[in-house]
Amino acid sequence: MRVISGKARGLKLNAPKNNDVRPTTDRVKESLFNMINPYMMESSILDLFAGTGSLGIECLSRGANKCIFVDSSKESIGIIKSNIKKARVEKESIVLNCDFKSAINSLALKTETFDVIFMDPPYYKNMFDDALNSIDNNNLLKEDGIIVVEHDTKDKFPDSIGRLYKSRDKKYGNTTLTFYKMEE
Repeated sequence: MRVISGKARGLKLNAPKNNDVRPTTDRVKESLFNMINPYMMESSILDLFAGTGSLGIECLSRGANKCIFVDSSKESIGIIKSNIKKARVEKESIVLNCDFKSAINSLALKTETFDVIFMDPPYYKNMFDDALNSIDNNNLLKEDGIIVVEHDTKDKFPDSIGRLYKSRDKKYGNTTLTFYKMEE
């Protein structure tokens, strides 16, 4: 697992020793960032279920202003912090050790909004709808922002949730990326 582009290009990131965290493969990550690169410069990023922090760190490497990393696992938080330090993006990073609902509620109280929101929750835990509804209800996505959901290809997503609509799906074997945007 490495940073693909930008100021930290080529940096190898730390990964967990067990299989509890499923990092995004380099192939999927490279394709993803080719699609969302226009969102990167000077953007605000939310990396929910951050795992290793690789997606948020990739954004910071490519010119994002800040990234908030959220994970409920203490082990993942340790890995995220070590990867942030390794990539030298401490000033642009905030790490929250809490569940996604608490994080969303806290960010909403601070009236935070984001250009890009990554969601890569543990597979088969049925957190997707709840997280998407919370993001929409708390106005966390900027009007021209995008939500990227990484999930098992077997999972099916609705065409819309609240004011969010599915703009596209992209399959990579057993992994699918689903993109949501805000209705205009």
